[in-house]
Amino acid sequence: MRDLVYTGFMSLDGVLDSPGGGAGEEHRGKGWVGSVEFLPEAFALKGEELADTTALMFGRRSNEAFAPFWRESNDHASYKGLPKYVVSGTLADDALLDGWGPTTILRSTDDVAALKKSDGGAIFIHGSAELARRLAAAGLIDRYNLLVFPVLLGAGKGLFSRADETKQALRLRESAAYPNGVLKLIYDVG
Repeated sequence: MRDLVYTGFMSLDGVLDSPGGGAGEEHRGKGWVGSVEFLPEAFALKGEELADTTALMFGRRSNEAFAPFWRESNDHASYKGLPKYVVSGTLADDALLDGWGPTTILRSTDDVAALKKSDGGAIFIHGSAELARRLAAAGLIDRYNLLVFPVLLGAGKGLFSRADETKQALRLRESAAYPNGVLKLIYDVG
């Protein structure tokens, strides 16, 4: 069984929207990651994850935002050859970006569940707040790798559902606090 890992930057109030402030990001607080002093050790998790990443998963909108930028980015060159999965009921097969590596469209949560049962290593979800909430509700997320930033945004897409759902326990696998206020929190689900 493959692990499905959500990885991302999050504000202290749980917002994921527009951390980098790049083109296409419309959140009024966009670019909030850049408002915190850069310390390489606070971002080391992103590099550490590469050793475990055997595939990437996105929702349609996150794929449309990340693929064109990451395809051209030297910082993300190692992602090009990895298999990618885009979960979308509406994305046309011919809408996938050329030169971004092998990409498969999954049409449903059941398709994601079937992929998890296949052979291979960990699949990392980037961005994709709505997809992450849907997969968490279906019990498909195995781990959260979070960098929590000391900012309050007040509005935006959150990682966790606000619905009245059954309590879910998480087990802290690893944590660290950095002088710039960023927290690394890695939680196993269940």
